Amino acid sequence: MAPVDWAVYAALIVAGLAVVAAAAFVVIRSLQAWRDFKRFRRQLGHELDHLADAGERTAAAAERATDSADLSASVGRLQRSLGRLAVFRSALADATGTVTRFTALYPRK
Repeated sequence: MAPVDWAVYAALIVAGLAVVAAAAFVVIRSLQAWRDFKRFRRQLGHELDHLADAGERTAAAAERATDSADLSASVGRLQRSLGRLAVFRSALADATGTVTRFTALYPRK
């Protein structure tokens, strides 16, 4: 047998250490990825619960908003208020017309 140089043994040792380090790196990163995935699933569950609650609140609000009795009463009050507004506008236009005719004749300083 031929004698083996110490450089060959050193290269084999370095290669073995590199393989062990790479395996350790892969294991650590895999565990980290698994923990992140579990945390993501947990947070996703919480967010989906919040979304479901918001959907239920929205559905309840939509149901209250489409209550036709309250809506009809509100529309009736609005129509009465609009009628009063029309009367007030007409009265204001009449008063403004009268005052404008009077101020046209009234001398100013």
